[in-house]
Amino acid sequence: MPMMRRSLFALAGRWSLALVLLIVACQAVSKPLAAHVAGSAADAGAYSGNPVFPGWYADPEAAVFDGQYWIYPTYSAAYEKQVFFDAFSSPDLVTWTKHPHVLDIKHVSWAKKALWAPAIVAKGGRYYLFFSANDIHSDKEVGGIGVAVSDKPAGPFRDLLGKPLIGAFHHGAQPIDQSVFRDDDGKYYILYGGWKHANIARLKDDFTGVVPFDDGSTFKEITPEGYVEGPMMFRRNGKYYLMWSEGGWTGPDYSVAYAIADTPTGPFKRIGTILQQDPKIATGAGHHSLIHVAGDDAWYIVYHRRPHGDTEANHRVVCIDRMYFDEHGFIKPVVITTRGVAAHPVGHAGAP
Repeated sequence: MPMMRRSLFALAGRWSLALVLLIVACQAVSKPLAAHVAGSAADAGAYSGNPVFPGWYADPEAAVFDGQYWIYPTYSAAYEKQVFFDAFSSPDLVTWTKHPHVLDIKHVSWAKKALWAPAIVAKGGRYYLFFSANDIHSDKEVGGIGVAVSDKPAGPFRDLLGKPLIGAFHHGAQPIDQSVFRDDDGKYYILYGGWKHANIARLKDDFTGVVPFDDGSTFKEITPEGYVEGPMMFRRNGKYYLMWSEGGWTGPDYSVAYAIADTPTGPFKRIGTILQQDPKIATGAGHHSLIHVAGDDAWYIVYHRRPHGDTEANHRVVCIDRMYFDEHGFIKPVVITTRGVAAHPVGHAGAP
């Protein structure tokens, strides 16, 4: 009888251990992506680390919705495998939660491959996700820039138009790498362009098309010196800042430059490079977006780069570093880091 009792206790102990291990495993599955911490939160504070989340991703679009930071990147892989977008959300820039397949190509009837460079806008209680697809090389092909819509920032997104929003070449610009800029007067503009040409057009209020400018033109070329791809715009102290990527996206010299003008249509004269490789840390730093925290006027640049020593074209990761201006309004060169940025609850943050 004592031996039987000991056997029962041993069996109960093993079951208890199995239960504990099962609970720990379940918690690990549901836990958000781990934050990178430099020191303890009590002394040095929590930092995002770079990259800010695991996986091969590029062309990150940053936004702030419903008390959360959001990043919508391109899945960095062969074109035929780029058939979805994941998204990531965070309350503080440090701990990120993955939202898989917020847009899947099966919900875009005309798209077949190469889903690139998401750009997102919240308007009227809905979320509009702009994207490019199919990597078209002529007007004879179907593809270009499209727009999908959802009632939630985490999707699922569905194609809004059933066809591309911009499906042809204008001024030599390949219809890719779109971003959307909202001016202070409430007008929305779309900027885009590959093949070393940048265009701007004014969007209809419902994002179903574009409307002519006052001079009757629909697409205006605003290509600055050195431009390659990935344009984005913001306004600060009454000035319009145009930023873009230069160099080859597969190489170490990929970088970001900028210009300033008095109107959203320019003219834009190149001022200089503000983001580039640091061979000791990473290469191929480019194709970015921005987050602006109005409460303390903090600016963050969200971009992709290639890990130190890695030369595989699609091995790109998403990173965040601080961006600063000098007293004259010029952007200071960004220092790329492995530590990333300190925890910063959303507060009054927003995308420019």
